[in-house]
Amino acid sequence: MKFTVSRSIGTQQRLSRKIITQDKSIALVPTMGFLHQGHLSLIRRGLRKADIVVTSIFVNPAQFAPHEDFNQYPRDHKSDLQKIRSAGGQIVFMPKASDIYPVDYETYVTVENMTGALEGKSRPTHFRGVTTIVAQLFNIIRPDFALFGMKDYQQAMVLKKMCSDLNWPIKMIIVPTLREKDGLAMSSRNKYLSPLLRAEAPALYQSLLAARQSARRGETGAAAIRRQMKRLIDKAAPSGKIDYIAFTEMESLIPVRRVDKNTVVSLAVKLGPIRLIDNLKIA
Repeated sequence: MKFTVSRSIGTQQRLSRKIITQDKSIALVPTMGFLHQGHLSLIRRGLRKADIVVTSIFVNPAQFAPHEDFNQYPRDHKSDLQKIRSAGGQIVFMPKASDIYPVDYETYVTVENMTGALEGKSRPTHFRGVTTIVAQLFNIIRPDFALFGMKDYQQAMVLKKMCSDLNWPIKMIIVPTLREKDGLAMSSRNKYLSPLLRAEAPALYQSLLAARQSARRGETGAAAIRRQMKRLIDKAAPSGKIDYIAFTEMESLIPVRRVDKNTVVSLAVKLGPIRLIDNLKIA
């Protein structure tokens, strides 16, 4: 298929209908742009699953609180399009905010209990924006598959629950986190780290690995492992301010006091002005 950029909802709906009538499958990779290798790995995985991969680029204002970095969020659409094309993506959907959220817009999608902890506790309006835009993308693009990265673990579980509850016939594919050589999870926000903060940032992943090692040595107490992680971060990333270190059951996100093979440890740490998140299955 010819590489295509669709910039309106109507255009994308017509493209999707045409693909479906040709009995071809669609994989969706939702992004906010400023793509890195983690995003491109989702596109490549999508190409193994479906005939056509649609990558959306939309910096979603509904998932940013007024004090957050919506206007500063990095954007480079020219580079994004080149990367998507080189990765094999066939369609890019780039709608305008005024089309997604017209002035009389009133409808939002919420997942109730799973969004109150972790990122939802620190960013109370965040997930309502995430679930709403992804629901819109599902309705506009009509994918058979949707691909998300494990780095945004809570987001992936919330969207998986939304998809199940609303009976969308979409296969959710959660892809392992792609990391830099020193372990730092790839993120569009990493570019804003100063050299000093970038040198400290791998401490987050090191603390997650330490948690896994403790669990494999027999420690099951979440509180004890959390204290160990905090000591490591405080020492290796003195500029860091820990927002949370949490232990949850993988699918439900219910907090646990004793870790087991289904436990995920998640953290959020602010390094200077940049807030980074990461996670790891502990077993």
